[in-house]
Amino acid sequence: MKHPICIVGGGVIGLLIARELHALGENVMILDRRESGKESSWAGGGILSPLYPWRYPDSVTELARWSQTAYPGMVKELQRDTGIDAEWVRSGLLILGISDTETAVNWARKFAISAKNLESGAIDEIQSGLGMNALDGFWMPDIAQVRNPRLLAALKRDLQKKSIEIVENEAVTGFGIENGELRHIKTDNRTITTDRCIIAAGAWSGDLFAQTGLSIPVKPIRGQMLLYKAKPGLLQRIILKNNRYLIPRRDGRILVGSTLEDVGFDSSTTEAAFQELHETAVEMLPALADVEIEVQWAGLRPGSPAGVPYIGQSPEVKGLYLCSGHFRNGFVLGPASARLVVDLVLGNTPIVDSEPYKIDRVD
Repeated sequence: MKHPICIVGGGVIGLLIARELHALGENVMILDRRESGKESSWAGGGILSPLYPWRYPDSVTELARWSQTAYPGMVKELQRDTGIDAEWVRSGLLILGISDTETAVNWARKFAISAKNLESGAIDEIQSGLGMNALDGFWMPDIAQVRNPRLLAALKRDLQKKSIEIVENEAVTGFGIENGELRHIKTDNRTITTDRCIIAAGAWSGDLFAQTGLSIPVKPIRGQMLLYKAKPGLLQRIILKNNRYLIPRRDGRILVGSTLEDVGFDSSTTEAAFQELHETAVEMLPALADVEIEVQWAGLRPGSPAGVPYIGQSPEVKGLYLCSGHFRNGFVLGPASARLVVDLVLGNTPIVDSEPYKIDRVD
């Protein structure tokens, strides 16, 4: 049997990569420093769109569009094969209070994306009960969401049923490189022989990649969120204003997020963020003032300068690949990113031009 292709990181990106590789007949091993899927992937909101998509480079839109098309079929397959429903729901995304409406409209026209401007009366027809003097909005009716913990559980169970080895609570500590080629990776327990490794370790990817002599600007950015135990029907749409969002789950629960904090690898929650998020949530949807808050949590996103992920082979080490730096968009960019890096590893024709995602690019 061939040496396994090692994937470092068991979040949504790593799990999707493993699924793609296995489907193409490859031997795969996932290694995670803790329980897989318990870092940024678990902590996110699962919105299947960048928050203000027209403010990103087109390379982000290209990955998002491919993934958005792939999601419904993938979720159905996972439910069929695992019995876990990841709750893909086309909630629509209503963005309030933007000043660059013309840019948004031109972006939607360029990429043939369903979107339109709304005035206050029309906003109430889309979602009633909003506060903040919601006078105008930008409505994207086709935007969907997934319940990220459920998608992670479905992916993990699917891989386990396929007998893919998922090694948890074992950190990768180094790489064996000879004459510019990868020979093995080291963990805190052993040495694993491999000539192909994909680093998809989220916020930890930058530190891991630095061990090979190449620096990439991926660093942790903390995001805190709250969950409200609301009843079904209180909110039907994803609402976004001033970088804060409300997400309605199928069972009625509502997420509010999220903060953007450059605090290193500190994933603790704070009272200040609790108060800020609660005030924002009530301002956006006043009825939440009387709804129980179930839990507060935080996650560390893999921040990158322009939000464009790094996907490709190291220019210094043959066989060592990176797929990280998705920042707030790991879920919406995940399926396309996984397919792209797999194409590059196996020498297949890439689904999109890989040049904008190169590791040694200059943003």
